[in-house]
Amino acid sequence: MPEARRVELLELARGGKQPWWLRQLKDLMPQSYAAYISFESEAKVAHNYESLFVPGLLQTEEYARAALVDGLPRDSEKFELSVQTRMERQRVLGRREDGRDPLELWAVLDEAALRREVGGRSVMRAQLGRLLEVSERPNVTLQVIPFDRGTHPGMLGAFVQLRFGSVAPDIVYVESVAGDIFLEAEAEIDRHSLVFDHLRATALSPRDTSTFIATLIAQ
Repeated sequence: MPEARRVELLELARGGKQPWWLRQLKDLMPQSYAAYISFESEAKVAHNYESLFVPGLLQTEEYARAALVDGLPRDSEKFELSVQTRMERQRVLGRREDGRDPLELWAVLDEAALRREVGGRSVMRAQLGRLLEVSERPNVTLQVIPFDRGTHPGMLGAFVQLRFGSVAPDIVYVESVAGDIFLEAEAEIDRHSLVFDHLRATALSPRDTSTFIATLIAQ
């Protein structure tokens, strides 16, 4: 068939696999972010390291609102869209629209992400409680790297590695002020896999992480 028609049909096929809310909102958000959400909705496993923020998939709405206030000029409608999008993304941690199993999330956080009072003490207390709650799910593994573990390779910055099984190669997503980056080269994927393995070996065990977070809540 003509190339233009072929491209159109392929795009429709890809769009049909996207969550309904993303199909409605993707034209209102940056293209790179929409692409990431689409990848996230298709992935089987996500390995997420965060040094300064709680991962978006684990944020409460109040924390998300506070975290998105960055001091830069922002249209109020787009701000609400950003909050809504972050909350909708969390659907992947439950049964998906097509009946597939929930996303398997393994998140490693630096202690700084838990100590920084985003939104104030009450918001952080609720957020820490949310982390304890979500960490009980069988498809979520949560670990924290305490300050006393010293330096580690994650101090260079946060990243997410998405795994799709046999259907597609892994990708790594890096978000920064300079722009969003998707890494697909095999060497880059292997390097980030090695870094993540090092991070989860350095971090507290999931059980000790829960105790650590409960102590922070008490404080």
